[in-house]
Amino acid sequence: MMKNIVGILFLAFLVSCGGDDTPPAPEATNLIFPEENSECTTGTSLSETLSQVTFRWGAANHAERYALNVVNLETNSPQNLTTTATSASLSIAKGAPFAWTVMSFNSDSDESAVSETWLFYNAGSETTYAPFPAQLVSPESGETVIMDIANEVTLEWDGADVDNDIDTFQVFFSETNPPTTTLGTTDASTMQMSVGVTSGVVYYWKVVTTDLEGNTSDSGVFDFKVF
Repeated sequence: MMKNIVGILFLAFLVSCGGDDTPPAPEATNLIFPEENSECTTGTSLSETLSQVTFRWGAANHAERYALNVVNLETNSPQNLTTTATSASLSIAKGAPFAWTVMSFNSDSDESAVSETWLFYNAGSETTYAPFPAQLVSPESGETVIMDIANEVTLEWDGADVDNDIDTFQVFFSETNPPTTTLGTTDASTMQMSVGVTSGVVYYWKVVTTDLEGNTSDSGVFDFKVF
């Protein structure tokens, strides 16, 4: 009996000393520059159409390398760069809106982490800028959703503008792609709209943002299916 007790205690000691050998997953970094919803004016001019912009972010816990992703929102063209530093320079189009994110990686972990997504305009010759394309939030593209008790789904989006002069959001919604039916418009402070739907149908939607200068931007089309 005594030998059994000693054996059990010895095994318990080994387990308690073993610890957790799972490598720590990298954490998301904090973006620094270009600032969110800003005009970037510090780029180095390379030509009439291009300038070099240096992106900066904070060091993330347990991260060994980072992947910078920058997307031209007018052309949907991405540029990607991997680095162990917390800054990187890219040549990007002047006078265009961009979205950027940074992913964190660690070679000891299969997991990764992604930062927030920030939008900015790269400075050009413009004195006024079109609004950023609305970022469609819900339903997500390709998602299957459940309608509410009123047979409706709520469309939600985010809008931003360097000049801070958004006037309206116009919502397009239909069963065809691109959507052709106008649901209506909302003011700058309203970024959601409920719409009647039918079970089993795929719908397409987009948002066109207009500012007080008459400049417009198109969100691009999302689709979703109703359960």
